[in-house]
Amino acid sequence: MIDDPQTLPHEAADRITKPFVRFLKIEAAAGGLLLLAVLLALALANSPWQEAFLGFWETPIGLTFGSLDFTRSLRHWINDGLMTLFFFVLSLELKREIVLGELRNPRQAALPFAGAVGGMVVPVSLFLAMMYGQPGVHGWGTVMATDTAFVIGCLALFRNRIPPTLRLFLLSLAIFDDVGAILVVALGYGEALTWSALGLGLLGIGIVATASRLGIRSIPVYFFMGAAVWLCFDASGVHATIAGVILGLMTPTRIWVSDIRLRVILGRVLAAPNGDHRQGDVAGHHDLRQAGRALTESLSPVERLEMMLHPWVGFAIMPIFALANAGITIGGGDFGQPVSVAIIVGLVLGKPIGVLGFSWLAVRSGLAVLAPGLSWPFIIAGSFLTGIGFTMSLFIAGLAFDLSVLNAAKLSILSGSALSAMLGVALLIWLTLRRT
Repeated sequence: MIDDPQTLPHEAADRITKPFVRFLKIEAAAGGLLLLAVLLALALANSPWQEAFLGFWETPIGLTFGSLDFTRSLRHWINDGLMTLFFFVLSLELKREIVLGELRNPRQAALPFAGAVGGMVVPVSLFLAMMYGQPGVHGWGTVMATDTAFVIGCLALFRNRIPPTLRLFLLSLAIFDDVGAILVVALGYGEALTWSALGLGLLGIGIVATASRLGIRSIPVYFFMGAAVWLCFDASGVHATIAGVILGLMTPTRIWVSDIRLRVILGRVLAAPNGDHRQGDVAGHHDLRQAGRALTESLSPVERLEMMLHPWVGFAIMPIFALANAGITIGGGDFGQPVSVAIIVGLVLGKPIGVLGFSWLAVRSGLAVLAPGLSWPFIIAGSFLTGIGFTMSLFIAGLAFDLSVLNAAKLSILSGSALSAMLGVALLIWLTLRRT
């Protein structure tokens, strides 16, 4: 045990625990694990164990209560259930950055927002133009989103050789992108609405908001209320993952224990005389418990939940999602199908054109400013990385396409994402070599 407080590694601890830096570290490591899961899924789907592997994800799981049937396939629970936590964490990060983080300046936040809008509008427009009158046109949402983990994983290859503002720009853009995509999913890929269930879901959201205003801080309470809201949305016909987005954006950013109060409590603990607290020092134990609780409550609920859930999302949920959805039979892919060409064009060309074009317009009009160290050549390179649409693209493909084109669409998503990654990384290598 270190008794001298001067020997504690304050600076190193600060670097690791800063929310933004911590998020990047987890995303970079998760990107590598996600890639391994994709390769494993592809290998098993094209192996002698193909039938058993693909059939496993269709295993029915659930409960039945009278006329209420909550039985779903394992893939459904992953895509609609576990992915809700993924979108919840993304919404937490978005709200934290806007309210507490680097995007508090509206003109700095406007740049990734404009890029995200362009990265949705242009590829969707290209997809619709190429697919006009063709079967599969309903799958336009597959070219909208950016995979956060893979993008950050690509950037991690360059460490400190690229501007840190480029990481912030792409991370913010990817989060805006994914939140926009899930809103589109909720509206464009839902089923016929059951208004009673939707009403109950909205009532549940109101109860969550009321509990927050009353000062209820128990995470298990909110977990059960959130689960109830999810079940209502799932039954309503609106895609259930929207519940994660709404609840994430509703999470409070205020802290319950101010810095001044925290210092007073910690000061009382440090000022206490040395003694053996194991021998009935009730006051000492009370002060220590109060200090521990104060440390916890000195972080906002957004920060606490993000720190708690983000590792689970990055290292468990995303690899499981990849295993369940990236199992594509290579022999079943046909790049000659119109949907295959439209997806690849949308990801590889539509995304960078949209991101770069709308970002330039935002800066040119004065709505946005370039962050220090961020230049247009780096934005061009980063815009190609936004064509890595893996997670959300596969997610939407499973909702939009029927079985006749689903495999070809998934293979095109993987191919377009891989090509976008190679182009973006190659440009970044060229730019970093020019700087040395």
